[in-house]
Amino acid sequence: MTSKALVDGFVSQPVLALAGLSRSGNKFSNGVFTELKQNGFRILPVNPQAESIQGERCYPSLTALPEKVEAVLIMTPPAQTAAVVQQAVDAGIKRVWIQQGAESPEALALCKQHNLDAISGECIMMFAGKAGFHKFHKWIWGVIGKLPK
Repeated sequence: MTSKALVDGFVSQPVLALAGLSRSGNKFSNGVFTELKQNGFRILPVNPQAESIQGERCYPSLTALPEKVEAVLIMTPPAQTAAVVQQAVDAGIKRVWIQQGAESPEALALCKQHNLDAISGECIMMFAGKAGFHKFHKWIWGVIGKLPK
């Protein structure tokens, strides 16, 4: 189970890479991108098939980022997630958040093998979002005892 310390450490990062930002502009990743920016995070989007998304320059991989980042939010299809975790390892990124639905056994095994501070099975917006459904969802999870401790 994910610990509160891991979650707090991740969301305390001022700069996050976001791997898997959708080019379509209307996927969950696009909403997360917009809300995280509105909440003060600086986001470096990673999508090897786009030069820019929502007016922001995209990078083809985590190793191509213009600066060192400490944390990556992974929102890729599960079949791509292990490759992104390997990129995180190669880039020296120690904090990895694999968004619900992006998990794969291979990706989780890589996180464990490389001793990454890995979060999975949690929605980033319950902890980094400030309004709407996600705030309510976090409250419900608190009531039923499912929040990280």
